[in-house]
Formats: sequence, structure tokens, C-alpha cells
Amino acid sequence: MFNYDLIVVGAGHAGCEAVLSAAKLGLKCLLTTLNINNIALMPCNPAIGGPAKSCLVREIDALGGVMGIVTDATYMQMKMLNSSKGPAVRALRAQSDKKEYTAFMRNLLESNPNISLKQTMITQLLVKDDKVYGVVDEFGLEYHAPTVILTTGTSLEGKCYVGLQYVEAGRMGERAAKGLSASLIENGLTLKRLKTGTPARVDARTIDYSKMTIQPGDEELHFFSFEPNRPVRKQVPCYLTRTTEKTHEIIKANLDKSPMYSGLIHGVGPRYCPSIEDKVIRFAHNPSHHIFIEPEGKDTYEIYVQGFSTSLPANIQIEMLHSLPGLENVHVIKPAYAVEYDAVPALQLNHSLMTKKIKGLFCAGQINGTSGYEEAAGQGLVAGINAYNYLNNKEMLELSRSNSYIGTLIDDLVTKDIQEPYRMLTSRSEYRLLLRQDNADERLTEIGHKIGLISDERYNRFLEKQNKINMEIERLKTVKVPPSQEVNEILAKYNENIDRGMKLAELIKRPNIDYKVLKEIDKETADLNLPAEIYEEAEIKIKYDGYIKRQNQQIETLDKLERIKIPADINYDEISHISTETREKLAKVRPATLGQASRIGGVKPADISVLMVMFSR
Repeated sequence: MFNYDLIVVGAGHAGCEAVLSAAKLGLKCLLTTLNINNIALMPCNPAIGGPAKSCLVREIDALGGVMGIVTDATYMQMKMLNSSKGPAVRALRAQSDKKEYTAFMRNLLESNPNISLKQTMITQLLVKDDKVYGVVDEFGLEYHAPTVILTTGTSLEGKCYVGLQYVEAGRMGERAAKGLSASLIENGLTLKRLKTGTPARVDARTIDYSKMTIQPGDEELHFFSFEPNRPVRKQVPCYLTRTTEKTHEIIKANLDKSPMYSGLIHGVGPRYCPSIEDKVIRFAHNPSHHIFIEPEGKDTYEIYVQGFSTSLPANIQIEMLHSLPGLENVHVIKPAYAVEYDAVPALQLNHSLMTKKIKGLFCAGQINGTSGYEEAAGQGLVAGINAYNYLNNKEMLELSRSNSYIGTLIDDLVTKDIQEPYRMLTSRSEYRLLLRQDNADERLTEIGHKIGLISDERYNRFLEKQNKINMEIERLKTVKVPPSQEVNEILAKYNENIDRGMKLAELIKRPNIDYKVLKEIDKETADLNLPAEIYEEAEIKIKYDGYIKRQNQQIETLDKLERIKIPADINYDEISHISTETREKLAKVRPATLGQASRIGGVKPADISVLMVMFSR
């Protein structure tokens, strides 16, 4: 028998963030994994970030997590997506070196004296009086701890399909986790089957890049972590090709060989990351689809074919790949496959990610029905922090929809009866103008500092940055430029002019004017030579001031509902003035606040009004 404060089952992105946060806070932790060589593995796309996901990574960093730091240390390409659009949808994306990422994360784990690694399969939970007290592994060894976090990814009773054939595995080349699903069910939790997939990997030496469009990284680098002195690394390009009419013909002629279309797979797949078969059938009006050719590492010729996820037979996959421009003679290293696995519907969790049924048991990552490394890491960080809080009788960290995408993600999971793998999108947040990747530190660093994951040194550096931003905003509101010929000649390049003296803050609100234009027309602004992180934030706050104020007013209104608590032991059947459907939904989710109740699908606004009057009394 071995004793710990916390046991984390699974060493993917959720498990690593969970165990590192708890260990930094002082817990003695055990991290178990099916394969110690696959810590923080990227089994699908070797990339971090993108729309909404970049915001998650920045938030993880602001709270004291490590995903941003590891990504910045191991990137092969950095690219700001949607750079010409508004700040709410701008998104940083990194193409990562898969092996370097894993090695860097493993080093963080092994250098922490509070973390012990163990390669084994956990097959059973130990529960007494609805409290977890440990786990049992495949060899019958018991590991005791008052807190357990399950971050099992796609491994629970996993099956990997290539065509109509399958192997029991959580991902190809790694065995499935057996036994734990049955233990969860025995202890009162319900499970569901989900499905995801990954494309083929091909040999870079057999690709004709001349038939593709190059996709280089950015010259002006941005980074995920708010820590200073991020490394500048040589960037590697990606490439773009497209499916052809022949590709679509091959797919349509072989749908009967797909385990999804033949009914072998019953799990629900991710809507926003469909297989190429789904794309061709669901979007039949599109003559072709983008396919991105992305390297898996700088020291390997293995290439990831992004956008070409499929579960068709291996021989059909080769035909499909050979129909793509530039891949006519490509050698396939690994076939694409679909994976079906068990997940825990997150309605069974609180916002802390602790299960309602079993005290001390937390779930984070794909086991909760999400897809994506960033979504998993954000949940893992929250679960690790709350395992520490639970053991030390501290208030649980429950991030809100109004202060973070992580809060939005968790609220959606534990409030809405989501049937498919959940992916974070900017459209899922009603406050996306406030929840930007650029201001994640402003929103969450103070919370991370109070928790104990952000050092005093970093916190003081953050305060200094905020002070500089505020000082620059005040300066821009004060400094005027004259309507001189010289100024208007510069402004004319941007289809602008002024006929009176104008403050810089007024001028920068114009759509065609940004901070770089101010540098051209005002010597003082140019001479300041402020870092981009200062002037970009100042510009956004001034330019979008009206919209930001409006969203803050919406938050104040909705916060009134969040402040109305619902008793945990309430019997909804005894409330006669609300509809039967609302009673059933509320009894199933058991929301903690009236705000959460209002976001449950099927709960009527009129019923919320009745409950507001009742609970306000």
C-alpha cells in the first residue's frame, strides 16, 4: 500500500497540468500512465492554439499553468490567425515539435520532488461512504489518497478502427484502459460512448511541395506565455493543398466500408472536427476542402495531413491521399483511424470538477466529453487546484463565464446536456470581446497569485505592465495633434484627415487608424518605443471602449442571477408553479445558482422568474 495526497490517472495534457499545479501547492502526488514515454503526447494535431483555444492557453498561463511555457519552448512555427479582424477573434497558433513538447513536459514532472511517476493501468476506484480513498492497478497494488483526478483521455474501453477492423486501444499503438469503466458504474456514475479520430501520417520525402501553397510563420513573433524572454527559434513552413473531384468519388464509392456509416461505431463524433467522409457528404455543394500539410517535428520526416481524418480501410486511404495535389506518390507511415471510448457525462460534476456522487473524485479532459489539448489542460489545472482546496478546506476555484473561457467551458459542460465531443469556440462565449487572448493576464493573474501558483516577482511584473498600459491610455487622451498639412498628408495614406486639433485617443478610434499610424504623425508616440504588449492593449481599450462598457453592464445584470444560490437539498417536485419539463431538467443538473439554472436547455424564462421570486425571499 502506498500513500499520497493526490493520485492523477492519465498523463496527457489534463493530467500534467493537474499534477503540476497540485504539486506546486505542496501536495504529494502520484501520476499514473499507461506508457511513460507518451507523457503530454499529441496523438492528433501537433499544434497548440487557434481560435478560442489560444485564449485558453493564455488563461492557463495567467493562472500559473505550464502549457504556454512548454509551447513557447518547443514551437516550430508561430502564426497569428485572423490578424486583420477584431481582437475578439484574433488567435495565436503554434506548430509544435511533438517529441520536444513531450520531453520538456516530462522534465518538468521529473524535476518536481512532489511528483512520483508510475507506468501502470488503474482498474478500480476505492470508495467508502461516497468518498474516494484510492485506486487499484492491474497488478492488484493499492494506492491510497483522499483525492483522485481521472484524466484518462480516450483510453477507457477504447477501440481504434481502420475500416471495419478494430483493435482495443485508446490510441493506435497504446492499449485500452480496462476495468475502470466498470468501477465507475459500480460506484454510481453513468458513462456514454464518444468518438474522435486522427488523420494519416505520411513521409515528407515523398511529397511534391511545388504543387502546394506555402504557409509560413509570422515575422513578428507573439508568444503564449506572459513570462518574458521567450525563445526565438527557426520557423518551419506548413503547406496547403485541396481535395479533388477524384477524392470525393473515392470516398462516396466506399462509404459502406466506413465503421461510422456501417453502424459499427455508435459513439457520437465531434461536430466541429468532422472526418473527410462527413465533410464530403454534409457539404456536398463544396467542390473541394482545404488540407494542410504540417510537420510533426524538426528531426523527423513524419507529416500530419490536417483536415483528412478518416476511418476508411487503409487501402482506400492510400487511394484518397494519392488523389491530392502533391501527394500523388506519397508513402503512408501510419493510417488514419477512428477511436471510440467511454466518457463521463459532465452533468455529474460540480463547477469545481469534483463529482457530485463521490467526494474527492475529480474528472478532467476528454473523459468529460471535450476534444482538444487546450480544453483538457484548462480542466486539468482547475481540477489540480481544487484537489488542493478540497484537502485544505479552502473555497473551491469556480471560474465564471464572465472572467474566462475556462469558466465558460466548464459551465457549459456541467450545465448543458452535451451529446458530442465539446470544442471551445469564440461563439460559445457571450462575453468574447472581454475574454480576449491579449488580456488573459489582466483577468486571471491576480487569481493565480492568490492561489499560490503565480510568484510575487511575476505578479509585480504584471502590475507594472498594467500601470504602463493605463499611463499610455491617459497620455493618448491628453496629447493633441494639429490639422497641419504634414499630418494630413500622412493620414491621407489611410483615407483619413482632420480639420481641427484632435486628441490621439479620438483619432485611434477611427477604423483605419492604429497605433503605428500614431507613431507616424506624433514624434512623442514614436520616441516612447513602447513594447507591443503595452500599446496594443491600450489601443484595444480605447478603440472598443463603448462595446466593452456595454458587455460589463450585461455582466452586472446577469451577476444578479449568479448571486441567488439554490439550496443543494431542494426538492423540485414540491415546486408547483414551474413546468414539469423545468422540474425534470433542474433535478437532473441540480444547478448551484439561478444563473446556472437559466442556462440549462429547456428551462423556460418564465420559470426562472418564478424561482427568482421564491429564492429571493
